[in-house]
Amino acid sequence: MTADAAPVTPAPLFGTAVVAGVGLIGGSVALGLRQRFLARRVIGLDASMDVLREAEALGVVDEVRTAPGEWLHGADLVILAAPMRALAPLARELAPFLNPAALVMDVGSVKSGIAAEMERLGVRSFVAGHPMAGSERGGVAHANAALLENAVWVLTPTESTPLTALSRARLLVEHLGAAPVVMPPDAHDALVATISHLPYLASLALTHLVARDERLSLLAAGGFRDLTRVASGDPRMSRDMVVENKGALKGALARFRKQLERLEADLDDPEELLAAAQEGKRTRDSLPVVKRSLLPAKFDLVVAVPDKPNQIGAVTQALGAAHVNIKDIEVLAIREEGGALRLGLESPEEVQRAATLLRAEGFEVRGRG
Repeated sequence: MTADAAPVTPAPLFGTAVVAGVGLIGGSVALGLRQRFLARRVIGLDASMDVLREAEALGVVDEVRTAPGEWLHGADLVILAAPMRALAPLARELAPFLNPAALVMDVGSVKSGIAAEMERLGVRSFVAGHPMAGSERGGVAHANAALLENAVWVLTPTESTPLTALSRARLLVEHLGAAPVVMPPDAHDALVATISHLPYLASLALTHLVARDERLSLLAAGGFRDLTRVASGDPRMSRDMVVENKGALKGALARFRKQLERLEADLDDPEELLAAAQEGKRTRDSLPVVKRSLLPAKFDLVVAVPDKPNQIGAVTQALGAAHVNIKDIEVLAIREEGGALRLGLESPEEVQRAATLLRAEGFEVRGRG
């Protein structure tokens, strides 16, 4: 590719995408949309101008807005990424301005409520969803497209969800590098009550025991810290999450109490306790390990490449000739029109230098920072 040749990029799945709520997950989705060339333009919508300035400065979004309006009619993808308590009010704000043809999704951790609300609002092309990914560190500063890679992304259509909307949602999730799993909203909420919300309450209970006896805090390290990791999440957001799912969570708590009572009884029967321990080990060891990208989040550079031979060679040769050291390289999802390479570089300065060099060679590049 020569310097006077037009950059070749994969045809985007969407023209204009709007991410409403630019925090950790919303920011990670926005980064995935931009870095994988899935949207021509990504707009961040958030009530906080400080958050939007940070998102723009980090290269998470192309444009920012602080309030919904007629401009939303031009979006053909809208992602609702507000905290649980704000999700339904946000939906009500946006609904009057949405294009009926736009795909609308959310990323909340409880599905039944928002699915019912969107039906009530008459937003037909809505697919409720929940990417099973996250971090104790919140905010757009910690957003990372790799957070979604290889993660299970549950999609929870209702009986009125159009098949075309579900198909488009699945395609988007796959192109973001996640694995779509489809189930009804109430089934999702029952499952996450056990595997996500119950562990949060258990973590709170354990940390409260330590808080009430300073001698325990002297010994609480290692395994105890790992076991109570989720208690470090944002308290308000976590509170809202579990309260929103309280019906399913109360059922999970009842089952958990029975398990504790059984283990208490097994203390008097060492063989039964051993059997319980062996079952626990088998179950824990069989849980899948989610492998995220190995590339450092802040030293990434994504390069769009046409679907033709020797494109990886053209990129690596151009950077090698300029003594830019590529620490790692990953091929992202390839579409018929082309795809993208993600390069892992040594420093933010190397990212900027590589971007300048590759643009001079006619490649389109995207990074963050």
